[in-house]
Amino acid sequence: MRPVLLLEAAGPESGHLARTAAASGHPVHAVTTTEDLTGYSPALRGLLAGTLTTDLASPQQALADTVAYARRIDAAAVLTTNEYLTPLAAHCCALLDLPGNDPTAAHAARDKAAMAAAFTGGGVTAPRTHTLATPAALRTRFLRPGMRLPVVIKPADAAGSQGVTVLARLQDADTAWQHAHTAPGLYAGRAGRTVLLQQYIPGQEYSVESFTQHGRTTHLAITAKTTTRGAHRVELAHTLPAQLPPAVEQAIHQETVKAVRAVGIRNGASHTEVIVTPAGRPYVIETAARIGAGHIGELLHHALGVNPWSALLDIALGRPARLTPVRRHHATVRFLTSPAAGRLTAVTGLPRPGLDTPLVRLRVRSGDPVGPAHTNAGRLGSLIVVTPGARTTQTRAAQLLNDIRIEVEPHRA
Repeated sequence: MRPVLLLEAAGPESGHLARTAAASGHPVHAVTTTEDLTGYSPALRGLLAGTLTTDLASPQQALADTVAYARRIDAAAVLTTNEYLTPLAAHCCALLDLPGNDPTAAHAARDKAAMAAAFTGGGVTAPRTHTLATPAALRTRFLRPGMRLPVVIKPADAAGSQGVTVLARLQDADTAWQHAHTAPGLYAGRAGRTVLLQQYIPGQEYSVESFTQHGRTTHLAITAKTTTRGAHRVELAHTLPAQLPPAVEQAIHQETVKAVRAVGIRNGASHTEVIVTPAGRPYVIETAARIGAGHIGELLHHALGVNPWSALLDIALGRPARLTPVRRHHATVRFLTSPAAGRLTAVTGLPRPGLDTPLVRLRVRSGDPVGPAHTNAGRLGSLIVVTPGARTTQTRAAQLLNDIRIEVEPHRA
């Protein structure tokens, strides 16, 4: 079989995709940076048939190198699960005449300022969004008629809740702007970063997990989300499929389709974040041209019996994707967070992996520094629970979490 080229092979979703392609008989090649390649595990290195290292912070150089490498190995597909590399994937596929997304619109699925403009042009119901060049510009926005607190301040180019603040007090405006402006990102520097002020939409948060092939979108599930409160919102749980009234579900799907079209997603996965107001009106917050992170792919697999990584591979290869659920279970992932800042001394009461707990993962070890999570990267671990019923899934997850103890030695004053 012809090779497939994966833009960055590190990370849980990329690992699933690489193993799926290799198991299907395709030699798997990866594009990465010299620095990131040093972090590849022996298992991942052994899985790969070849690697290309390039400067992923230089889009033109990365594009030229990747296209040349893809032609040299006669790649049958170019794809990625890395949100930062979705524009590169779209441009590569266009030059190689492979199934991909619209290269002229792909930037809008990555840059949230461009996304806001695309949503407006596509008639998507979304929060009002403004760009802010300086902290002074942020304060000036509050003087405009109709602007009320709270508002959301976030960087246009980050991901994983990095740099996001729900600003509730005007005196915290400079800190919120600085938090967004200096948030860590991948590949590109922060010089000239765009900071956004976005209308705060009160309501319940969901995400929509969809796949698009030849411009036709199939929604696999709506995921209910549980997040922390306060200035920094961290996702504590994902549960799917969400239990919603049919009219609300239909409205969410309609807005999601418009959002997917607006950012040029034609072939591949999408993860669309939505907030539904108490009145039942959905607002699209963001759409990413990738499968949902935070184990959402695994939840789809366990709950619905759909293999999302096989679907991604089929779409990239131009084959019909298998997206029909073969079971109707319910799945949830719960994330562990530290109760305090300090040194982790123990985590006890973790369940053993089993039929109803297919994944139990701890990302930290005793002695590691820990603290309250301000971004998704600050979570300590996770566990997945799957049962046939929505209520039994929630009850089982709550029981397991109640048995876990996270012990932290606080920092000395």
